[in-house]
Amino acid sequence: MVKERKKYWIFLGLILFVVYFFVAARPIPVETILLPRWLSSLESGFPISLGGNLSENSSDGTLIPFRLGDRFGYADAEGRFVLNLPLEGSVSLSRDRWAQYDAEPSSIEVLGPHGEKLIDIEQNRGYPLFLDGRIFLIGHEQNTLSALDEQGETLWTYDFASPLTCIDAAAGLVLTGSLDGVVEVLDSEGKRIFYFEPGGSRLSLILGCTMSRDGNRLGIISGIDDQRFLVLDRYGDGAGADYRVVYHEFLTDGFRRAVYISFIDNDSKIVHEQEKGIGIYEISRRERIFLPLEGDIVAMDTSGHDGLFFIITARQGKEKNLVAIKMPGRIIIEAPFKTEDVFLGRSGSMLYIGGGHTLAAFRISSK
Repeated sequence: MVKERKKYWIFLGLILFVVYFFVAARPIPVETILLPRWLSSLESGFPISLGGNLSENSSDGTLIPFRLGDRFGYADAEGRFVLNLPLEGSVSLSRDRWAQYDAEPSSIEVLGPHGEKLIDIEQNRGYPLFLDGRIFLIGHEQNTLSALDEQGETLWTYDFASPLTCIDAAAGLVLTGSLDGVVEVLDSEGKRIFYFEPGGSRLSLILGCTMSRDGNRLGIISGIDDQRFLVLDRYGDGAGADYRVVYHEFLTDGFRRAVYISFIDNDSKIVHEQEKGIGIYEISRRERIFLPLEGDIVAMDTSGHDGLFFIITARQGKEKNLVAIKMPGRIIIEAPFKTEDVFLGRSGSMLYIGGGHTLAAFRISSK
C-alpha cells in the first residue's frame, strides 16, 4: 500500500511539473517551438512519453551526463537511466567518464557511463577533472595541475604561484586563471607558452576563462572594481606563438565569485554572465551586446547550436526561468517554473531540463 501510494505521488509530481512548465510559459513565436518528448523520475527510473515516438531520439546513441539534486548519472535519448546514483561527496562528470570522491581521497576510481571501471588513480594528490577528453588532477591546495594518461600515470605536473580559479582545455592546450590575476596557457607537455596579467582593476583575480576548440581564441573575465571582459587571439605557431588582446570592455563592479563564460555556436560567439544580464560577443564583427535578464544564471547551454542559446535563471526562493535566446540577442522563449535544483543539457536538437527529481526532454523544432 505504501509503495503504491509512493508511485502515485511520483507520477502526480511528474505530471504537475510538465503542466506547470507549459501553462506558465509565455507565448512562443511560431518559428521556434519545444516539443515535449519524455519525462523521467530519478526515483522510479521509468520514462513517460509526452508525444512522438521515443525511439526517434535514439539514433546516435547519445548519453547525457546529469547532476540533479542529490543524484547523478547518465540518461539515454529515450529517457532511460543507464546510470542513476546517489551523490556521496563530490563528483566529476563528463560524457565519457566520471569519478566520485570525498574531501581527501587516497585513491580515485574512474568509471565509464555504464559503471564500468576504466582506471584507478593510486596515491592520489588531488581532485579529478575531465576536460577535452583528457584526465587532470587539481592539487588539494588548488595550486598544482597534473595531466594523466589513460592508465592513470602522471604525464606532467605544473605548479602555480596562486590557487586556480578557472580552467579550460582544448586542442591539447590548457587555459588557467588564478587568484593572483594571472592567465596562463600550457601546451600538451605541460610547458607554459603564454603568461598574461590583465590588470586594470582594484582587485586582480580571474573569475572566468574559456578557450575555443582550436585553441586560437581566449575569453577572460577578470578583476573586481571594475570587472573586465577580454578576448584574445593567437598569433604565430609553435614556441613563438602568442595571444594578444583584440577586445576588452569594463563591466562595472561585477561579481565576487566564479562567472559563467563559454564559446558557443561553433566558436562564433562568446557568452558571459554579467550584472543584470548576459553579454554576447560576436567574433566576426568584434562587437558585444548586452541582453538584460532578471535573476542570476544557474545553468547554461554551452553548445548554442544553430544560433539558439538556452539558460536558466534563478530569482528568490525556488523561482526559476528557462530562457531561449535567438542570436544575435533576442529572447524568444521564457518559461518560469519552481524547483530547488536544476539541470540543463543539450545534444543537437534535443534539450534536457531537470528540476527536483525529474528529468524532461524536448525536441527543438520550428514551424
